[in-house]
Amino acid sequence: VQLIETGGGTVQAGGSLRLSCEAFVGRVSDYTMGWFRRGPGKEREEREFVGAITWNGDKTYYADSMKGRFTISRDDAKNTVYLQMNGLKTEDTATYYCAADLNRLRIGTAEFEYDYWGQGTQVTVSS
Repeated sequence: VQLIETGGGTVQAGGSLRLSCEAFVGRVSDYTMGWFRRGPGKEREEREFVGAITWNGDKTYYADSMKGRFTISRDDAKNTVYLQMNGLKTEDTATYYCAADLNRLRIGTAEFEYDYWGQGTQVTVSS
């Protein structure tokens, strides 16, 4: 599975961005798809779980700090998963990654639970 994230950029606090994660070779509908992030200066730390969507798209799950602000959705025709981010805060500045988990029976919240990763896209929120 090859995953490519797009949509990052710089936005002012309070603004919105939508990130896309398109799968090349493989179908997003075959996996639990997750979003993670890593903030500046945290290269030695594990990526932080943002949220995930189940393989059949019937459930989404979010980290507490993202609930109500971030929404994950999927377009099977485009083989793409989206992360809509509203009400962005400066602390949301990070590189955002999408990932695919072969295990359909869970919604993983840790890096080790995911099998394939994209290269990441940078989101910068200015004050």
